[in-house]
Amino acid sequence: MDMHTVVVGTSGVTASDVLAVARANARIELSEEALAALAEARAIVDALAAKPDPVYGVSTGFGALATRHIGQELRTRLQRNIVRSHAAGMGPRVEREVVRALMFLRLKTVCSGHTGVRPEVALSMADILNAGITPVVHEYGSLGCSGDLAPLSHCALTLMGEGDAEGPDGTVRPAAELLAAHGIAPVELREKEGLALLNGTDGMLGMLIMALADLETLYKSADVTAALSLEALLGTDKVLAPELHAIRPHPGQGASAANMLAVLKGSGLTGHHQDEAPRVQDAYSVRCAPQVAGAGRDTMAHARLVAERELASAVDNPVVLPADGRVESNGNFHGAPVAYVLDFLAIAAADLASIAERRTDRLLDKNRSHGLPPFLADDPGVDSGLMIAQYTQAALVSEMKRLAVPASADSIPSSAMQEDHVSMGWSAARKLRTAVNNLTRVLAIELYTAARAVELREGLTPAPATRAAIDALREAGAEGPGPDRFLAPDLAAADGFVRAGRLVSAVERVTGPLT
Repeated sequence: MDMHTVVVGTSGVTASDVLAVARANARIELSEEALAALAEARAIVDALAAKPDPVYGVSTGFGALATRHIGQELRTRLQRNIVRSHAAGMGPRVEREVVRALMFLRLKTVCSGHTGVRPEVALSMADILNAGITPVVHEYGSLGCSGDLAPLSHCALTLMGEGDAEGPDGTVRPAAELLAAHGIAPVELREKEGLALLNGTDGMLGMLIMALADLETLYKSADVTAALSLEALLGTDKVLAPELHAIRPHPGQGASAANMLAVLKGSGLTGHHQDEAPRVQDAYSVRCAPQVAGAGRDTMAHARLVAERELASAVDNPVVLPADGRVESNGNFHGAPVAYVLDFLAIAAADLASIAERRTDRLLDKNRSHGLPPFLADDPGVDSGLMIAQYTQAALVSEMKRLAVPASADSIPSSAMQEDHVSMGWSAARKLRTAVNNLTRVLAIELYTAARAVELREGLTPAPATRAAIDALREAGAEGPGPDRFLAPDLAAADGFVRAGRLVSAVERVTGPLT
């Protein structure tokens, strides 16, 4: 395991902390401040639990059953039952990194001192993450309101030593066995603790943070592939001049244009080789690349702001207010803020993929590619070249357009109409993950196509940065021009190359850091 350690206090965590725990197996420690806040909040819950007055989540049922007062003799059973009954997920397993992010973010809120959970429960949560034990969580079960209930319940079930979990070796076993193997005692939940472990936006937030990290690399990659396509089409880089973007001062647009200009510096293909009928302007998919990618970058900036606010939040219901010893119901578990930006990012990703596909199609069409062979084939007619690579790209883009339909615009009432408006934020997050994967593949196909097209421009010298990108792509196993061959392995190599951030790294060795 990575020896990097993340310390969880009362004031929240950073996106970098989430990524370190979810993806790099960073170890977790709880600060003394967090342990003190946990103890203080728990004392308030214990005091209220001892009184005869009903308090939601402490001495009542849940949701539409909140009208029943629960006596002290049944409260341990009540907390155990809410976890068991709410662990009702179905469908494929959710990825390990998502579950780790989910668990870590719930621990973050628990440590805020607003949930009333005992310190020993929080310490056990950290122990499970540090042991590399990952609860089995299923695709379906969250409506993104009252938190990600079913996913979080499956995590709480593991804490209780019930259900199934995956060990650090990747084998799924009964949770009780895994806890015992790592010397972790199952937790017996007390008043409010079962509810506190379930009531959060943690799954959708974790997926938002990971999507933003992936998209940051993909938007830089898209600037590189757009620059390569512009070069392959003998386009002009004059439209990337800073003074043109300064008069429409969207930050993302300026950043994308600057990236493309840096990548194309020193190119022998741009702006010098027009047809007999000179092009006054390049097509929109080439000329407007910074505007489209830039709008997506600005969308990410807004989404990042929402994520940062959510990371600083304590999402639970009810919450403990230590300053005046109260436990109060609230609606902070509603996932609308996160759901909206998850949907917004899926829209932006779909449009970025769409414009990339249009550039690819232009490179393959002899009537619009300015002298390139049909489909970049070696012997057109005998060879089909990259004809079907564009089909694959089009299929991916088409799915992304369907995934761009907002999940957050939907709501299905639940819990006997007590929970009559929900965010569907978990669904928005799940489809965004698919969209990000598809975008990676779309950009890989554009890269593969544009690289071949540049290499077919014999006698013309590409920019040093694009040459570096092409060379690195070839070293990664995606072969250059030639007769038809089994194409899927080349596309898979290009996909892995983009996915690992190697395209950006190859270019930045020439240009310096892209923005």
